[in-house]
Amino acid sequence: MVRWANIIHRKDIWGEIKWPTVKRAERTLEKLKRTYGNDVSCLVDLARYSIVFETVEDLADCVRSIHKDEEMIIDKIKNRYSRKYDSGVSFGYRDIAINVRVFNDLTEQYGCQNHVCELQLILRKFAEVKTDSGHRRYVHLRNMQCA
Repeated sequence: MVRWANIIHRKDIWGEIKWPTVKRAERTLEKLKRTYGNDVSCLVDLARYSIVFETVEDLADCVRSIHKDEEMIIDKIKNRYSRKYDSGVSFGYRDIAINVRVFNDLTEQYGCQNHVCELQLILRKFAEVKTDSGHRRYVHLRNMQCA
């Protein structure tokens, strides 16, 4: 796992980082209604970060690092790589989604220690098909399924 403090001066690798955007208001309201029955306390993935791995071993090392990090509080893990996971629900997409809160002096100082962020840990092969057009197809299929 790479800490921001360790790469802040490594601008040569910033291009490999998929910087997050905040979920659009339209999608937030849609998810709030469809998935959470209008309970805003369930809406936790407004900010998402994707971390791409070459191997399952590297991905597993990252999960272990998150578990060991005393500043990371894990609220929920959704393992879409599990054999028990029905990949038909996500139209074949797989990742590990971890809902985390960062608790340290800085987050406490800014009052955001309870903000939940979603970390999406994904193997490169899945990331390659998770393009803008691929995501649009997923959204279209998901919306058709919910209609």
